[in-house]
Amino acid sequence: MQAASIDVERLETLIEINTLINSNYTDDKALLTHILESASRLAYGESSSLLLLDHETDRLYFEISLGPKGTEVQKFSLKMGEGIAGWVAKHNTSLIVNDVEKDERHQKRIDTKTGYATTSMLAVPMRIKDRCVGVIEIINRLDKKNFTNDDLLWLERFAVQAALAIQNARSYKQLRDEVILLQDKINVDKGYHPFISGSKIIEEKLELVKKIAGTNSSVLILGESGVGKELFAEQIHLNSKRSDGPFIRVNCAALPEHLLESELFGHVKGAFTDATSDRRGRFELANGGTIFLDEIGDLPFNLQSKLLRVVQHMIFEKVGASEPTKVDVRVLAATNKDIEQAIEDGKFRKDLYYRLNVLPFYIPPLRERVDDIPILAEFFLRKFNHELKRKITDISSAALDALMSYSWPGNVRELENVIERSAVICDDDVIRPQHLLLVNNFNENDEYENKKLKDALNTFKKHFIRKALEQNGWNQTETARTLGIQRTYLSRLIKELDMNNK
Repeated sequence: MQAASIDVERLETLIEINTLINSNYTDDKALLTHILESASRLAYGESSSLLLLDHETDRLYFEISLGPKGTEVQKFSLKMGEGIAGWVAKHNTSLIVNDVEKDERHQKRIDTKTGYATTSMLAVPMRIKDRCVGVIEIINRLDKKNFTNDDLLWLERFAVQAALAIQNARSYKQLRDEVILLQDKINVDKGYHPFISGSKIIEEKLELVKKIAGTNSSVLILGESGVGKELFAEQIHLNSKRSDGPFIRVNCAALPEHLLESELFGHVKGAFTDATSDRRGRFELANGGTIFLDEIGDLPFNLQSKLLRVVQHMIFEKVGASEPTKVDVRVLAATNKDIEQAIEDGKFRKDLYYRLNVLPFYIPPLRERVDDIPILAEFFLRKFNHELKRKITDISSAALDALMSYSWPGNVRELENVIERSAVICDDDVIRPQHLLLVNNFNENDEYENKKLKDALNTFKKHFIRKALEQNGWNQTETARTLGIQRTYLSRLIKELDMNNK
């Protein structure tokens, strides 16, 4: 009766997982974790791992690991044929090994590094069209008994479900990436950038964009270099009644002063030596739409009065012209400079500042919206996979943790550069911390600014302890010895500081 009860429980779990696979389950890792948890529970396993096979490198990577040393195990990979899991992948055959110590196929390296003793193991291949794509392994029965053929049979059924989940996830990801690339291409062809975000802060900013877009008032967009001021300007235009009109960009810092007036307002034939014909300026080109004046803080002082007239009255004279030109343009401006300080220094007109700053719009730096980092990193990885013809499938949890711990002085632009660099130098199908080449900026003052002493000390302790843990392979006993503290105290600090090996 007891055996029948167990079989019913296993069958119900199998049906539950099958239902999940056939639903709109967008988080494939969460789904695979669910499958692995169920497989481990019903096979009475103490630990378990799901390894995926990279056919280009012939290596198995620990995609998910559960149990006492799960996070540590995920740092390792196996060659095809290496260890029991590698043997299973190579021969596409299931195994029961109830005396691991005596089995020559067992890879002792991982046990030695993690300090975890493997005594028994179930390992089965995950197959898609009879081709092995990975391995599920269950380690050490909780009741200290041997794994049985019945356990193996059920695990093989789980492996079928896991393989189906992987196939569905890969198909979904491929279709999603193709759709996103097409959408991005459409945006680029129209001259606009894709807008990628997932943080609550930016969601609130986008709600503000919709309100601002409904007016014709001037907007001054403020924020550090690289935060995406131009992208928000685009969103204001695209959400406005002028969206069918032109969106004209001008970088006030990129053009020489003697050319900038002509670029902005145009010129007539003969206005100067090279003026062989009439030319429309950016304001005239933006008629009926929006003009975006980036780096407005670098606009030469002698042009500021002429810009003020345009903003106030929508009238200007082309260089060399005697007749005014009238336009209907909405003005969006942006700067990363302290305009109020520039006013005090006599470098920026106060009246122009007030005309531009009717609707101030501040964009927070990337370090204040860390929820955007994983989403942006995935987007940039997809972009550079396409551009560089790479097939990098993921960014490891440890690499994401490093990205989210960095202060990003260059903001989104710097993140894009880091992902591009990582995509170039990555030597397998997953970006890992060593591929990021991030500068260690833990001692930069901006990370500690405006923090109370206790919070600043906790920030320092978190970085200091993490570095020691990484140097010791996240072995807490060795790390505690290195730091000269008790292991129990180290464990408590890790928990209090919300640290984990990802």
